[in-house]
Amino acid sequence: MLRDALLMARKDLRIELASRVALGQILPFGALVLIMFGLAISPDLSVLGADERSVLAQVSPGLFWMAVLFSSLLTLGRSFAIESSDGNLDALKMAGLDPAGVFLGKAGAVIVQLLVLELLLGFGAFVLYDAPLSDVVLLVTALILATTAVTVAGTLYAALASGLKVRDTLVPLLVLPVLAPVLLAATLATEAAVFGSSEDGWSWTMLLGVFALLYLGIGMLSFGPILEES
Repeated sequence: MLRDALLMARKDLRIELASRVALGQILPFGALVLIMFGLAISPDLSVLGADERSVLAQVSPGLFWMAVLFSSLLTLGRSFAIESSDGNLDALKMAGLDPAGVFLGKAGAVIVQLLVLELLLGFGAFVLYDAPLSDVVLLVTALILATTAVTVAGTLYAALASGLKVRDTLVPLLVLPVLAPVLLAATLATEAAVFGSSEDGWSWTMLLGVFALLYLGIGMLSFGPILEES
C-alpha cells in the first residue's frame, strides 16, 4: 500500500512540476482572494480591547483559511481531472494498485502542494493584514492537520464526482458543508497562534487531528468502491 501511495504521489508531483499550474495559476488566485478580502474591509476600523488592533488583522486567520479553502478546491479538481482525461482513470483501475494506496498517494501530493501554497499565502496574509505571530509551533501543527483534513475529505468527494460532467460545480457543493467544522477549528487554532492563546489553540488543534484521522479512515475504506463506480 505504501509503495503504491509513493508511486501515485511521485507521479502527481512530477506532473505538477512540469505544468506549474499550482504556482502559475492557483497561487495567483489565492493571492487575489486575499487582496479582495483586504479591499472589502476598511483598514481604519479597529477592535477595542486589551490589545487594540485593526479589524482586518483580527479577522486575518479566517480570511487566510477561506483563501486556502478556495485554492484547495481548484487543486483537488485538477488532481482528478488529470486521471479523467484520455482514459487514465480506467488504466488506473486495471493497474492492480491498492485503492487505499492510490487514495493516500493522491491526497499526499495535494497536501504537499497546499502546504507550499499556504506558506506563500500565509506570508502574504501577514504582510497585507499586519497580523502578529505568537506561537509558530502551534501555527505549523494546525496548518499540517487542517490541510490533511481538508485534503483527505476533498480527495474522497473529488473521486466520487470524477466521472461526472458536472464535477467542477458538484465538488464544491459536496465538500464545503463537510469542511465547515474543519474551517472553524482551523480558524480558531490559527487565531490562538497569531494572538497568543496557546491553551485554547491546542484544544482546537487536537480537534483538527480527530477530523484528519476520521476522514483518512473513511477515505481508505471507501475509496476502492468509489474508484470502481467512477
